[in-house]
Amino acid sequence: MFYYVLKYVLLGPLLRVVFRPRVEGLDRVPARGAAIVAGNHLSFADHFLMPAVLRRRITFLAKAEYFTGRGPKGRLTAFFFRSAGQIPVDRSGRDAGRTAVEEGLAVLGRGELLGIYPEGTRSHDGRLYKGKVGVAVMAIRAGVPVVPCAMVGTYELQPAGRTMPRLGAGRVTIRFGEPLDFSRYAGLDGEKVAIRAVTDEIMYAVLRLSGQEYVDRYAADVKAELPGPSRRFPLRRRR
Repeated sequence: MFYYVLKYVLLGPLLRVVFRPRVEGLDRVPARGAAIVAGNHLSFADHFLMPAVLRRRITFLAKAEYFTGRGPKGRLTAFFFRSAGQIPVDRSGRDAGRTAVEEGLAVLGRGELLGIYPEGTRSHDGRLYKGKVGVAVMAIRAGVPVVPCAMVGTYELQPAGRTMPRLGAGRVTIRFGEPLDFSRYAGLDGEKVAIRAVTDEIMYAVLRLSGQEYVDRYAADVKAELPGPSRRFPLRRRR
């Protein structure tokens, strides 16, 4: 119940004023039934902006750290994520990927929308990184369509590490692409070649919508090589 209060009364109207989102292709999101919305991840605000513009409720898989912060800020963050329909997923340990898949399949099994960021973490420099295969495993196993989504402009307004958005830095555009059908891969959710092919197809669809520069490496690996957590790079888009 509070999800809708947050969306229509408390947070949604504020997000529309601050970010002034333009929405393209909203009718491509299925009006009913299970589906996955897979998008790029440029900003903390992504978690709230996409649900704010969708007609249906969407549940995201979010890192567990968002729910375990201490102090007033940590408790407020956890409150907002739970209220926004996020499910905490522990990304540490060998079974992290399996846990995320199980949580996602449970959402899809209820006929709901599942939101996921295949990159696994926010982009630190505005580029699009290689997708992890969990999204493909869920799409094949559940037999559901995947709607690619591109958040454009959220990096400029609120990049990783920035607490408050840059007001006046431009408008946000949220683009939804045509649903992708992977029924031809039925029964192949355990085949590495198949799930890699499905993941790459999803990421290419997001790339076409976003216009980002693509990096064929995992974002987490690139971040681990940076000399400091605060390093940033200017946003670059494909010509």
